[in-house]
Amino acid sequence: MRSRRRRLPPAAFLFAPIAGLLIAAAAPARAGLEDAVGRSEIRVYSAPFEIPAGSTVAGLDLAGRLERLGYRRVHARPRTAGEFFWGHERFWVFQRAHEAAGFNREEELWSLELERGSGRILSADDRRLEPELLAESLVEARAPRIPIRFADLPDRVWRPLLAAEDARFFDHSGLDTRGIARAMLKNARAGKVTQGGSTLTQQLIKMRDLTPKRTFGRKISEAFRALDLEAEFDKEEILQAYLNAVYYGHLDGVSLYGIGAAARAFFSKGPEDLTLGEAALLAGMVQGPNGYSPERNPERALARQRWVLSRIEELQWAPAPEIERARRQGLPRLKITRPKAQGSPQLLAWLGEIFEESAPKRAEEGRGAVFETTLDAYLQARAESALAAHLDRLRRQHRKLRGAPLGAALLVMDASTGEILADVGGDPDRPGDAFDRVRAARRQPGSAVKPLVLLEAFERCGRQAPVYPARRVLDRALRIPLANGVWEPQNYDGRFHGAVTLRQATVDSLNVPFVRLARYCGFETTAARLRRAGLSLPKEAPPAFVLGAVETSPLALAEAFTTFATPLGIRDRPTPLRRIARPAGRTLDRFRGRSKRVADDATAYLVRDLLRDAVERGTGRGAALDGVETWGKTGTSSDLRDAWFVGGAGALVTVVWVGLDDGSPLGLTGSAAALPLWKEVMEVAVPAYPSPPPSPPREIVERWVEEETELLLRRPRQGVRQEVFRRGFEPPRRRIYRIDSAVPILQ
Repeated sequence: MRSRRRRLPPAAFLFAPIAGLLIAAAAPARAGLEDAVGRSEIRVYSAPFEIPAGSTVAGLDLAGRLERLGYRRVHARPRTAGEFFWGHERFWVFQRAHEAAGFNREEELWSLELERGSGRILSADDRRLEPELLAESLVEARAPRIPIRFADLPDRVWRPLLAAEDARFFDHSGLDTRGIARAMLKNARAGKVTQGGSTLTQQLIKMRDLTPKRTFGRKISEAFRALDLEAEFDKEEILQAYLNAVYYGHLDGVSLYGIGAAARAFFSKGPEDLTLGEAALLAGMVQGPNGYSPERNPERALARQRWVLSRIEELQWAPAPEIERARRQGLPRLKITRPKAQGSPQLLAWLGEIFEESAPKRAEEGRGAVFETTLDAYLQARAESALAAHLDRLRRQHRKLRGAPLGAALLVMDASTGEILADVGGDPDRPGDAFDRVRAARRQPGSAVKPLVLLEAFERCGRQAPVYPARRVLDRALRIPLANGVWEPQNYDGRFHGAVTLRQATVDSLNVPFVRLARYCGFETTAARLRRAGLSLPKEAPPAFVLGAVETSPLALAEAFTTFATPLGIRDRPTPLRRIARPAGRTLDRFRGRSKRVADDATAYLVRDLLRDAVERGTGRGAALDGVETWGKTGTSSDLRDAWFVGGAGALVTVVWVGLDDGSPLGLTGSAAALPLWKEVMEVAVPAYPSPPPSPPREIVERWVEEETELLLRRPRQGVRQEVFRRGFEPPRRRIYRIDSAVPILQ
């Protein structure tokens, strides 16, 4: 069997002047065959994962990350690219050649130095794992492609395809002149293109590169590019690329591309294990994947399979007994594995919107692009599975949620860069659910807005009578006159607690003290602070906005809470993208999270300190992460409609929302419905993105304060505790031999 590059047939030289121009235009910019024919392909990649020193191999699940990329664990130092070895003092990786950030990386053997016993990474030397392919379409639900190597396939698997589509594949140079002549005659009689004489090479170019319009110009372009492709690549390479790209229809709305995905979906096996009858069935589907689907049209599929078997018999490409056995077996028995679509439909829709804004002409014409996202593919997968499992758990535990439109959203971002690390806008176990709850859901955040009220109070409010964590506020019945009546805010527990410090009010998430605080600072001034933090409030917001009676999205709330992460006081605009490039590598656009200072670092530190306390002993109990300073805030909207938890550690900020899509009450608090999912995901994220908590700014001081009077003392005693203050905004100091008045309680 001949497989090398072929000489051009004499007829090809008739078109040499035109061909030269077309071939030059079509010449691949990079070495790979798929790059040469993938100019209209969409490819969405995760970010390369930078291995952090100081974390443990187990904590990172480094083996799991490599296995996701298709690496194989071996029991000694690896010898072949695609292998890794976990030793006592070294973790070895033989990394494959790959592309990252627009640069080609050669295959390389490298290792990480480990602390014996603990597996802690002592030195990482800026090592990165390659990006993972997340999706190959922004609009179509596709099953993950399962790449195959031609060398791994027995003849019985690929020969049926050639028998059905291009029996002379190994004899022509990209053009089948006999087929072309036959097609030209039929098309001339019809006065339009009705039949093609396309070779497998031309089909490969068509399926990966050009528009689906059947025009003479397209056929000419296909022909000359096929000549160029066959001059550049071996037959086996072309056939392998075809087998990995060909369309096999869809199951449950999820499209199947490549023989690997088709074999898995229809027969629950790898393509190398297909029988002749199964391979003939798949080969017959190529002409009309959904029309010849064995699941939907078994009779048509069987007739087509028998035709393919007859072609194999005619070409003498398989032993007669094997062909006869395949005929007698009839339609192969299906063993369906329902495919799951690549990528998050919500995130892919967002990328599509960005593409249309960044390169509108290219997006409109359907031309190809490579999207380098900020996502951590491993963290994204863990977040998706955690969210789906959490919703299942809630349904099992609460009968009223069974059959209810239960929804959730989760976002993890790095506040130091604005990069989104994981984005789950819906339940991955609900096929067809494309509503993006991260960006588009507008729900009330409840008490999750209280830290933003504190920002205003600590930074700008009451400079003559400063506000600080130890400031006492009256928790007693309150009536706020409104245009249409009177508002009487209540605490969640239905009780009042007298004079409480702002620290205690935050820890216990008391409502009335926060309404009094906002009234003291000015409702409109406080509302302006929330707007600067990124929340959308009406021009004349009712006072209940202080308790979260305002609609916002999880994305906007996460952005607002970046103010309390490292670096302090900076609000970072989240971004899911680093770069959009042409398939050949040229950059179309670069993206960076935009940042804006919205509070001084001392004020942000004070609020963060209260949120840390809320996690240690307040409504956020249970969110604390071992060995890591954790901060956060629960949120529960009125009538228990929405459950939130938002918080972080180091530079990470994560928000979780759980609720019912129809807006009816969920019946659960943020600590019950959102916090457990938040913690589960953060336990995965924190080891992978370690960063120290911020050091106290120079303006922060610690003082001993008397709880009953708020006066400062020089040393501790009963009824005195240590508290943080902004320098210059402390209460008075108790003086010896004088009876000092207590600081007035904030009314």
